[in-house]
Amino acid sequence: MTTTAELDAVAHAAEAAFETLVASTAADRARWLRAVADALDADAEGLVALADEESALGAPRLTGELARTTGQLRLFATAIVEGSYLEATIDHPDPSATPPHGDLRRLLRPIGPVAVFSASNFPFAFSVAGGDTASALAAGCPVIVKAHSAQPRLSQRTAELVITALAASGAPDGVFGLIEGREAGVALVQHPAIRAVGFTGSLHGGRALFDLASARADPIPFYGELSAVNPVLITAAALEARADELAKGLAASFTLGVGQFCTNPGVVLVPAGSGFADRVAALVDPADEKRMLTPGIAAAYADGVQALAGHAGVRVVAASDRPMTADTVGATATPDTPSSASPAGTASPAVFETTAAATLADPSALLVECFGPATLVVEYTSIDEALATVRAVGGSLTATLHSEPSDDVGEIVAVLTSVAGRVLFSGWPTGVAVTWSQQHGGPWPSTTTIHTSVGVTALRRFLRPVAYQDAPDALLPLALQEANPLGIPRRVDGVLTLAS
Repeated sequence: MTTTAELDAVAHAAEAAFETLVASTAADRARWLRAVADALDADAEGLVALADEESALGAPRLTGELARTTGQLRLFATAIVEGSYLEATIDHPDPSATPPHGDLRRLLRPIGPVAVFSASNFPFAFSVAGGDTASALAAGCPVIVKAHSAQPRLSQRTAELVITALAASGAPDGVFGLIEGREAGVALVQHPAIRAVGFTGSLHGGRALFDLASARADPIPFYGELSAVNPVLITAAALEARADELAKGLAASFTLGVGQFCTNPGVVLVPAGSGFADRVAALVDPADEKRMLTPGIAAAYADGVQALAGHAGVRVVAASDRPMTADTVGATATPDTPSSASPAGTASPAVFETTAAATLADPSALLVECFGPATLVVEYTSIDEALATVRAVGGSLTATLHSEPSDDVGEIVAVLTSVAGRVLFSGWPTGVAVTWSQQHGGPWPSTTTIHTSVGVTALRRFLRPVAYQDAPDALLPLALQEANPLGIPRRVDGVLTLAS
């Protein structure tokens, strides 16, 4: 575990590196990012094997996730050289304006050293060299990663590759560091060198760190992805047209990766009397037990499943007949463990059914994230009742609509948009593309801010706006100099100008 002295050394090295990064060019940072991507790709076989040992997510899934990780490193490298992320804006002097103004030029600059907390459910894409790290480095911010305890050896190996690649490509010492341990993570958020935090994890843990970041003498932004129910609304016309297809899609989505996705479709609204829950249940095997990422996650899932199964307004449509408890699932098996109990650390699919009326009567019990391979089918008697249920869900990362062209869905889309950062049509929310336009973040409690943690605009979290008034051209950042030496897109006197 990282000691206080070791944390101080890493943090002070990051502070020193920031002075160099502020003056670095986008081409420099792009070279560093590509070097890291190349190093990870070169050791892909060993990294995937190690990740599978610690996560049990399987080589095919992990191979794809590593490719996604190196792909996003290269995407950020391309984006920063293109330059529009800087939002360079120029207003020339205008004495006729009301009020008159001189020369004003604005752009985004790196915020400073960033703390990143790895997530267990994505050992590559949201971990040591994942999206938070990539976007912060691309922005020009040194990064200190707090390794996740579920993947200690993978975290250390990835960090070794990152540090070696950065050094070999000319990045300054201290631009990247790794720490380990819960206490070190807490101290990292409170360390005066840290200027922002990126976090993906539980609502409880994230909220505790968010409060620490806010309670500092100098509060800093905390970009946390915490919890999401991700509602799905299916219309009667959609069910009539393709009920089997929809059931297969839902079953595949909520069981993918043992349900350990923050975009899992946790609540699915369907017309009353449709029998959709039974159709979905017929496609899953409650006896199919798979290992979860950690005993703690398995125990929390068992508790969530038991809470739903024990609710008076809920029907258990499919669930294991072997009891799953925090004791048997979250602990190491012993000779005293009943033979009828699920093996320690595993989970099996579960399908539950309730009504919109019951859900609205007790939303705090039914509209909660059950992180794992479970889904709750909610039957509604009217679209108004369905939309009231969606509103009660609150903030989510995604909201999904399955409808037909004959449906009038304007109000539905508006309500789904109000609760989620990404609205899907005729798809399923698991799987997040890494693109320029992606949004992975939504209203509380899905995230603590309006920003995205996936896609090019994830850069925006680690940048702050600065305006220069009547500055001599030679003292301006290159992005704002009159001749546009970088050749980047800029807005000049209100007109967007493309790269020269």
